[in-house]
Amino acid sequence: MTQPPAFDEITPPGAATTSIRSVPTTRAGVVRYFIGFALLGFLWVAGFMVIAAVVLPQHLTDLGISNPAGVLGAVNAFGAVCALVANFVVGNLSDRTRSRFGRRTPWILVGTITAGGCLMLIGVLSTPIAIILTFCGFQVAVSLLLAPAVAVLSDRIPQKVRGTASAFYGGGVTIGVPMGSLIGAAFLGNTLVGFVLGGGFVVISGLIALTVWPREPSTKHLPRAQQTLRETIRSFRPPRNAPDFYWAFGQRFFMLISYQMVMAYQLYIVQKYVGQTVAESAKTIATMAVITLVVSVIGSLGAGPLSDLLKRRKLPVVLASLLFAVGIAMPWVFPSTMGMFLFAGIAGFGYGVYTSVDQALLVDVLPDPERAGKDLGLLNLSTTGGQTLGPVITSSIVTLTGSYALIFPVSIASALIGLIFVVRIKHVR
Repeated sequence: MTQPPAFDEITPPGAATTSIRSVPTTRAGVVRYFIGFALLGFLWVAGFMVIAAVVLPQHLTDLGISNPAGVLGAVNAFGAVCALVANFVVGNLSDRTRSRFGRRTPWILVGTITAGGCLMLIGVLSTPIAIILTFCGFQVAVSLLLAPAVAVLSDRIPQKVRGTASAFYGGGVTIGVPMGSLIGAAFLGNTLVGFVLGGGFVVISGLIALTVWPREPSTKHLPRAQQTLRETIRSFRPPRNAPDFYWAFGQRFFMLISYQMVMAYQLYIVQKYVGQTVAESAKTIATMAVITLVVSVIGSLGAGPLSDLLKRRKLPVVLASLLFAVGIAMPWVFPSTMGMFLFAGIAGFGYGVYTSVDQALLVDVLPDPERAGKDLGLLNLSTTGGQTLGPVITSSIVTLTGSYALIFPVSIASALIGLIFVVRIKHVR
């Protein structure tokens, strides 16, 4: 097959190597990664959003819980603790895995099946404790899926098309977020089906990615990492002398706090802040989902390839931060259905721009590509931490003030802090 031009670090097919990295050698191989990342991003996020953004909040309300917003905050808080630990541990262990199926594939396979199963199970549970424990199991399992899957960007995607690969994954994610909300809104009256459907999406996400991607090379022949207790403990040590790594960590953490403070509570915001009924809120959530879908696709598909062309990662992230801030201000200034639609359009476009480039930015700041799984696992703590802490902050504000009004200025401040962090990155343009 025709070899792609200017692909760096190419390993000829069948060549022996002591490296744990294996960059694809053909255009067809790279395209298969693009498609696999798009499907992975779309399916797991759509499945998660069906449940986390719509079906689970409604399920808690249907159970007659006196403070469903508080319970939802507890679900996210305990899940965050489990995910924070699991991301870091799984990324490191996948770096050290030696098997005939490679070092990432076994983890992805187990994670996708277990994560989807946990989401399905939540639909038949009726007590807050059982729901919290099962959601914690989901967070651990989804880390088994995502930490190794994201490391594939570093292992096997050439640097010069990494922004485009990130755009395909980010595009899948940005489409999955509104589509998940749209699908979930259709099951507000039958949440059990929503749980089964959302969990099923997560199950097939990793299976499809592994099927579409070129098969991961065996790692049985590679040198095994030191297995002593001391060396194992040392392998978890965060990178040293890598300021860009930590600036990137901070920018993602605060950006996702900003977005998830509103997104995770959009159903309650529409019902309790804007004042709509369940039937009215279903229509509003569905419309918001369509708006977000359109603008996020435009932002995602344009920003990633443009980032590769211009060889710049920071500028799109700065633009996304500003769009976040403006979009989140809309419901604060206009506490109405139109304010929510403006939020969906402006912040949704920013989210599309952000997700299409940010993963490539994280890979570019890695201090040691040979330990990509561990370091990306550490960076993914910012993802999980931001996604879960955002709803916790919202829950805390609502519990303390009895109103959703204060969440918007806090969310805007978080987006602007993320902007400051990304500007501080020095060695990536």
